[in-house]
Amino acid sequence: MNSRTKTGVIQLSPENYLNREAATLAFQRRVLALAQDAEIPLLERVKFASIVGSNLDEFFMVRVGTYQQRQNLGLANTRPDGLFPEQVLAHISEEAGAIIQELRATLNEIFVDLAKYDIQLITPAALDEETTVLLRSYFQEEVFPVLTPLAVDHARPFPFISNLSMNLGVLLRHDDGDDDEPLQFVRIKVPPFIPRLLDVNEILRRQDHPNIPPGYRYLWLEDLIANNLDQLFPGMKIVEHYPFRVVRNTDIDYEYEREESELNISNIIEASLLERRFGSITRLGVPSDISESMLARLRSDLQIDNVRDVYYINGALGSASLHDMTTLDLPELRYPPHTPRIAESLQEQTQLFDTIRRGDILLFHPYDSFTPVEDFFRQAAVDPQVVAIKTTLYRVGNNSPVVQALMDARDNDKQVSVLVELKARFDEENNLIWTRALENKGVHVIYGVEELPVKTHSKVTMVVRREGNLLRRYIHLSSGNYNSSTARIYSDIGLFTCHQGLAEDVSRLFNRLTGFAPSTQYQHLWVAPEYLLPALLERIDGEIAAAESGKPAYIILKANQLEEDRIIERLYQASAAGVKVDLIIRGFSTLKCGIPKLSENIRQISILGRFLEHSRIFYFHSAPADQRIYIGSADLMRRNLYNRVETVFPILDTNVQQQVLRILATQMADNTLAWEMGADGNFQRRQLQESEEAVNSQDIFLRNSSGLDQLPRFLAETGNGIHP
Repeated sequence: MNSRTKTGVIQLSPENYLNREAATLAFQRRVLALAQDAEIPLLERVKFASIVGSNLDEFFMVRVGTYQQRQNLGLANTRPDGLFPEQVLAHISEEAGAIIQELRATLNEIFVDLAKYDIQLITPAALDEETTVLLRSYFQEEVFPVLTPLAVDHARPFPFISNLSMNLGVLLRHDDGDDDEPLQFVRIKVPPFIPRLLDVNEILRRQDHPNIPPGYRYLWLEDLIANNLDQLFPGMKIVEHYPFRVVRNTDIDYEYEREESELNISNIIEASLLERRFGSITRLGVPSDISESMLARLRSDLQIDNVRDVYYINGALGSASLHDMTTLDLPELRYPPHTPRIAESLQEQTQLFDTIRRGDILLFHPYDSFTPVEDFFRQAAVDPQVVAIKTTLYRVGNNSPVVQALMDARDNDKQVSVLVELKARFDEENNLIWTRALENKGVHVIYGVEELPVKTHSKVTMVVRREGNLLRRYIHLSSGNYNSSTARIYSDIGLFTCHQGLAEDVSRLFNRLTGFAPSTQYQHLWVAPEYLLPALLERIDGEIAAAESGKPAYIILKANQLEEDRIIERLYQASAAGVKVDLIIRGFSTLKCGIPKLSENIRQISILGRFLEHSRIFYFHSAPADQRIYIGSADLMRRNLYNRVETVFPILDTNVQQQVLRILATQMADNTLAWEMGADGNFQRRQLQESEEAVNSQDIFLRNSSGLDQLPRFLAETGNGIHP
């Protein structure tokens, strides 16, 4: 679809399109900067460090394997960045390696500061003799029984090394052997069901040790095992031992389902989860002081041909486990506690359905409580006037009040239909468990639309209630999942409404999801994959046309990621036509700002802080008042726009429009948490100028979830449909 404007069509090229993987690693550097920020409480810095480690693991599990496969097959580049797979892999190796080394240095600095608060990450060499003896006893009782050393020789092949597992490679010789005797190799898997980060003082308490030092001392489980190897190999001499860790390609490809549609999707998921364990190795992590002989043995047995896939680490392998430490009850080392507020319209002790009938309700989590969303399900489950509940579930969580309410509703003879997306990456197993629980209750569970490879990422619920002689539909639409755990740390926006037009659209959407209705049309909703991308392009074209007619034109797009080609092309056209464009993109973006005559009018910021920015908001200044502000589940990515069912909904109520505009204005004014993209494509943290007052958008939302009291004039007037 080409723009029907005076501005010519823009072609993407390496000069105006950033590589996605490079942009992703640049985002990890921004997260790492939070771990390095001395203004952030120490345990929160540990949390950000663990997030970097977890993010890098996922990056290698999901993205790197694809490039390795493309390189092995000799496939050419198909993206506008112009980079071939081998070039991308070389950059990943260099940049990811540098990030990992910087992360280790950062953690070392953090633990120097934590030691001032009697929090220590120690090695066995730092333990006194008495503690060593007691930990040896703990090892014998709790660890030794579950260890299985696996020797490798002519009769016993090298064992399979599972994804993200921690392992010890040990080289041995007989006690009475001479130096010329061939060394024997043994692999020990560190048990995943024992906490990897051992609380030494807690172990001593359980053994009734009378003299426990103050504070907290932690020891890596692999270090404890390494310090007790003599118990595993009597009659053998330990020559050397090193930990190692592999990351595998775990990105499940569901495309083959088109050809095997007669299979039950839950069986497909179970089979795919088993396949995930055996993906190709994308990263081998080893200590920086590993011997050449041990590394050669590991590379040979793991069949790692390319040295760039080996990452040398000065410290413990894998930092995600440090997250366990961040739960310590030390308020002075953590962010101040936050109690989400109950929105004013929901503070009255009345039934939620009565409140929704009085007007639309916007909730901005985690600043606004997620409890009303759970109450929506709970009240629907027991309300005798409710006849049906329909919802979509993507990432449910382990202990889900929402799922429990749905099962209760079925017990109360409500008609309950639930679309559970089993293909939610890394949540497949958990969603499968909940699916079976729902089915056992008699809930009608759907796994997706007829095109199985299309994930359902929408966050939509409809409650049908009989009120007198009519059926009224109550709707909840959201940018975030129905997950009470993530609702405390993810910044998401949800809307309660019983607007008839939206309700009719949601009914059509559920009919589309549960039946056969490929020609479904919607009055208000933008639904992917059929309609969302054309609708976004049409709105951008509207702003281009306004600018070319000399009218005010302005676009704000807030999302997690931006990399869809046609949207980027059209945003460049908009900028060239004089449209002001503000982008609030938390993660990676492949659009490049500051290119003369192309993107000079585009400003792009990334906000990183205590809460993970997760909401998606789209604003188009020149559109009619009821088509100007949209919120939804979709990021500006090809996968969201082409391969997922996404729902984006308009904000129709003028009061709620004002709330959303205040949220956007507050974030754009942020000069504390915001990073801004420069003309070179790199992000720099905004620096507070002498004349400026500090604006930390998340702190402002903690005090008032609607944000700043005052809006710029052009935004303030927009909410009432008045153009400046």
